[in-house]
Amino acid sequence: MANDGIDKPVKEKPDMDIVDLAASTDFLSTLVAAVKAGDLVDVLKGDGPFTVFAPTNEAFAKLPAGTVESLLKPENKDKLIAVLTYHVVPGIVKSTDLKDGQKAKTVQGQEITVSLSGGKAMIDNATVTAADIEATNGIVHVIDSVILPK
Repeated sequence: MANDGIDKPVKEKPDMDIVDLAASTDFLSTLVAAVKAGDLVDVLKGDGPFTVFAPTNEAFAKLPAGTVESLLKPENKDKLIAVLTYHVVPGIVKSTDLKDGQKAKTVQGQEITVSLSGGKAMIDNATVTAADIEATNGIVHVIDSVILPK
C-alpha cells in the first residue's frame, strides 16, 4: 500500500516505548489517560511487539457525550480494557502490510477489518491518519475514530 494521504504528524521516537511515545504526543493525551485508568501501562511498556491503532483526542471526543467519563470510572474498568485492547494487535503490522479486506485478531480477542480505498487505510470505521510510527516495542498508527468491539 502506498503511503499516499497518510501523514506523520508524530515525530518518530524509536528510543521510546509505545506508552512514552503516546505520552509525548499532545493529541494522544486522552488515550494515555485511558491506558493509565485501565492499568495497561505495564502491558504496553512490555516487550511486545505490538501494533497500536491510537485514537486521537478528537476521536474520543466523537463518542457520545459522557462515554469517555463513564469508561474512566473504576467500576467500568473491564469495559475500558476491552475497548483499549481492541486497538492493539500482537506483532508488527506496517501500513505496507495492510491488505483490503484483511482481518487481524486483537489482544481483546475479536478481529478488526482493514479496508483500503482511494489511498486511505481504514481499520473498522476509523481512518488511519498517520502510519508506521516506530517505538522500541512496536509500531503506532494514529486513527481518527475510536473503534469498538462488536
